[in-house]
Amino acid sequence: MVKNAAIFFDRDGVLIEAPLDKFKKPISIKYKDEIKILNDVEKICKYYEKKYYLIMITNQPDVSRKNNSKENIEEINLELKSKLKLDDIYVCYCDTDTCPNRKPNPGMIFKAQKKYNLNLKNSYFIGDRWRDVDASNEAGCSSIFLNYNYNEALNSKPNFTIKNLNEVLNIIKWKEQF
Repeated sequence: MVKNAAIFFDRDGVLIEAPLDKFKKPISIKYKDEIKILNDVEKICKYYEKKYYLIMITNQPDVSRKNNSKENIEEINLELKSKLKLDDIYVCYCDTDTCPNRKPNPGMIFKAQKKYNLNLKNSYFIGDRWRDVDASNEAGCSSIFLNYNYNEALNSKPNFTIKNLNEVLNIIKWKEQF
């Protein structure tokens, strides 16, 4: 089977647990030994690995903010790539929304599209924040919003809203029928 679409995953809050700060917003872990892969992630990856490219798209501004090292972030990401058999990882270390790669901008998605010759209309982006939904919508992917009721509003409407990752299986199976 020739793949021409992807499932894009945000990292913190979608692939792995993300602790919350005092404002009830997710924050990134700092070290590889803090990784806690969320329920159903491995099942989703295994189920779709033959039909879709599995690609992680993540903002990691803690490097620019001097709150973590690039080496720590890369260790975490490589561990996830290995454990989940991800095809690729795209990371933006910037702390400014003027960077075309920093979500909500779709630059990382477009880089993956070019590299893998992806049909973005047949691709999905699973995220837990407004930045993920905006980037997905801007790129033309189906946005799947994992709603944790964080203390922040969405800027644009996602195609699908879910409460747990297991619902992804039903959404993609349903949409593939049309």
